[in-house]
Amino acid sequence: MDLKTRIGRSVKSTIVGGESYNAYIPQPLPPEPPIDIGNLYPLLDQANTALGRLDGMSMVLPNPSLFLYMYIRKEAVLSSQIEGTQSSLSDLLLFENEEAPGAPLDDVREVSCYVSAMSYGLERLKNFPLSLRLIREIHAKLMDNARGGNKQPGEFRTSQNWIGGSRPGTASFVPPPPEYLMECLDNFEKFLHDENTKLPVLIKAALIHAQFETIHPFLGGNGRLGRLLITFILCTHGILKEPLLYLSLYLKTNRRDYYNHLQSVRETGDWEAWIGFFLRGLIDTANQATQTAQAIVQLFNTDRQDIEQSGKATAALLTIHNYLQNNPITTTAKIKAACDISLPTVLRNLSTLEELGVVKEITGKERHKVFVYSQYLALLNKGTEPIG
Repeated sequence: MDLKTRIGRSVKSTIVGGESYNAYIPQPLPPEPPIDIGNLYPLLDQANTALGRLDGMSMVLPNPSLFLYMYIRKEAVLSSQIEGTQSSLSDLLLFENEEAPGAPLDDVREVSCYVSAMSYGLERLKNFPLSLRLIREIHAKLMDNARGGNKQPGEFRTSQNWIGGSRPGTASFVPPPPEYLMECLDNFEKFLHDENTKLPVLIKAALIHAQFETIHPFLGGNGRLGRLLITFILCTHGILKEPLLYLSLYLKTNRRDYYNHLQSVRETGDWEAWIGFFLRGLIDTANQATQTAQAIVQLFNTDRQDIEQSGKATAALLTIHNYLQNNPITTTAKIKAACDISLPTVLRNLSTLEELGVVKEITGKERHKVFVYSQYLALLNKGTEPIG
């Protein structure tokens, strides 16, 4: 199969000072010649099975919204780490509890904005199609922080950007110049709504993500928004009932292969190799998410049994344990207010939970103590160690 017709064209542009550089204009989707799905069917079957198993977990979780709440935050941390932030999941949860995180505040705010953007997009998609307009709205939420303020939040770029290097002339990749941007985005939106091209949704998601990253339509936040699009597409097309699948851990672990595959699509037209990599990521990520969900359910059940068999189980103690499932990092004041329990009762029951190994106090202070549901947080924290 001759893949040359899939390769975009190069255009020569100049920057201030007269230095010239080559920018890349991708071919519109779908690729021509069409994707050769034959060799991809085994991976497609595995991916659909893994996603089906994960989707089924949302039916058996005692509180799917709880798992989703925490899982979205884990994804926000991972996706932002790929872009260079040093925030951990614990930092984000401390920030949301109005406690001082261990990472730079701007890093944590950036992750918090990712959570807002994701939640906003998922809510809007219930009655609004995935479109350029919605993508711009989500971008505005994503960049609503100190670092994003000068990067035209919610607006497509009007100047050249690039990836790698100090300027376009030394960059590893230069996306379309601003005068070609709307042409590329118009074609992109047409493919978003294209019902005539009969492709499996998972392959369509792979194509859309790679094309978005190649167009790079914003001055900042393209990587994070491109990763969000994957989940939005899976939910919009009914592949997942709940947004339980996020690829950032797989892409963080395999960053070099990820960037190499994207560049290979641009240079060789080999979409099939990229799609294979993408499907393996879906399989790996869906299986990990299912295992994490099962482990969390098991932990909650085991801890509840330990509480009930301790001889100290009271309504207040069980209420606090339930609250910790939604808030694995919290304070005595927060528990007192949320559970409507007196402070002495809160402290007595937290002491019991410490004895049972369910929680740990992490400040060592006499007042304004912060408690962590440590084993729960450890399960969620897998893979979120900052990139060295």
